[in-house]
Amino acid sequence: METLSRYVGWTFDYILQMLPCCVLTAAVFLALLPVRKRRLARLGLVSRPRREALLFLFVLFCGGLMALTLFPAGFWSALMAGHLPPEGWFACRGSGMYLRITLLSELTEGGAWTWFMLLGNAGMFVPLGFFPALLWRRARWWKSVLAAGGTSLFVELWQRFIDRSSDINDLILNTLGGLLGFGLYVLLSRLLPDWTGTCQVEEQYGRETGDSGPASGA
Repeated sequence: METLSRYVGWTFDYILQMLPCCVLTAAVFLALLPVRKRRLARLGLVSRPRREALLFLFVLFCGGLMALTLFPAGFWSALMAGHLPPEGWFACRGSGMYLRITLLSELTEGGAWTWFMLLGNAGMFVPLGFFPALLWRRARWWKSVLAAGGTSLFVELWQRFIDRSSDINDLILNTLGGLLGFGLYVLLSRLLPDWTGTCQVEEQYGRETGDSGPASGA
């Protein structure tokens, strides 16, 4: 019970750190909404409210992921507490690069914090495998792996330029998280095919024939 309480507390702290960038990406999403709608209309496509809501959640997640990975550790916690970032946080150097795979030893010997970080590194990249497969056409497992792995590789390289470390174990876990996200999409599409089928853009009726909908020829 104590371990679970720790996990909840740590998770809540990370969610708080995600909020500033979530607000920023939400504002950008809403500002660009009319532009996207017009572009889809020109292509003869429509994005239904369900897809828009899921796309909005994905954009919020991307903003939160940016906050947690592209800034120095604890940056947003310090800023929200009224403390300016200490000198050296954005120095063009990382605190280390770890190229040895240690996942097995960490799984067998790690404590609560180690397990939290392992699960978190995999779990926070699940949406990068799940949402693109759900929201865009022609879902493929390798696309989810590429989205998660490519993003993770960029993050690990970027962290060489801030006061954070780069770790191949994070890259592996992040990529596995993307693959797990695609597996979640496959499971959902088999259990609820009608629901997942309405999460992608649809062709507007009448673009070529002038029909107003499926019942117009009745």
